[in-house]
Amino acid sequence: MSKFKKGFWITLGFASVFFIILIILSSVLQLGERLAAISIYLEYAFYVVSGLLFIILFVRPVVLVIFSPTFSMDSLFSDEENARKNYHMYKKVAKNLLTEDYILEEEKEALEKSLSDPLLLKENLSQVFDKTIKKELNKVIISHAESIFMTTAISQNGRLDAIAVITINLRLIKELVTKCGFRPSYPALGRLSFNVLTSAIIAESLEDMKFSELFPQSSMNALAEIPFLKTITGSLAQGSGNALLCLRVGIICRNYLVMNLKGIPRSKIKRLAFAEAMTLFPLVIGDSIKKVPKRIKDVFKNIF
Repeated sequence: MSKFKKGFWITLGFASVFFIILIILSSVLQLGERLAAISIYLEYAFYVVSGLLFIILFVRPVVLVIFSPTFSMDSLFSDEENARKNYHMYKKVAKNLLTEDYILEEEKEALEKSLSDPLLLKENLSQVFDKTIKKELNKVIISHAESIFMTTAISQNGRLDAIAVITINLRLIKELVTKCGFRPSYPALGRLSFNVLTSAIIAESLEDMKFSELFPQSSMNALAEIPFLKTITGSLAQGSGNALLCLRVGIICRNYLVMNLKGIPRSKIKRLAFAEAMTLFPLVIGDSIKKVPKRIKDVFKNIF
């Protein structure tokens, strides 16, 4: 990648983070003004709580990702000479993976035994990425997509949906980075930041989405216009759209982390991510709907 492209994506990433902060800030100030009509102390308390949540849900994940060590999967496909040059990086990644619970014991033993051999360590890392890490990252992606589906399907406020999409996507990226023990390059993080921003903007615009707009020829449209069912189908449409975007963000992040993307055009990476998101989408929706009765049951159990 040329220096111009790297600089462009890093700049775009900073701009995306800036606009994300503006979205959150405007939402907090808007709600704070409403609370001021009730009590000025309630407004100040709300700002304090919002500030703490901003640090926990936004600043902390961003800082953790930025200051994680970087690693390129391309190096695992390099020749013997480059493998020896990358030996220090291999050891650092391997030691991070040895602390993870989801790595199998036999894989940990293989990594520990190969810490003194750069070529063997490179081979063992490649096997761990292919067999175990990709599966674990997919579980994380699906789990967060389900969270976004449930959250934005229940919420009937576009601005709250946007904030939920931002915080859950950031948490998703942070957990993917934590699971791997390293982060993508800064240009890749810039692209991911832009994807999170666009997902938040789309989430806010999905508030008025109608079921008939998604499936204009569907025979279900007549039922979907019944007032009660109209609300339900509209909520499901919003949740589904946001879950699909979350899957796409997660898959792009995972690909930057565990795939050899050298020589693959950016447009193809995006197409592959969307195609895979579509294959995982029915699983996310099916599992989320199955969990609804249990979550309702848990709510009533906590109340009574």
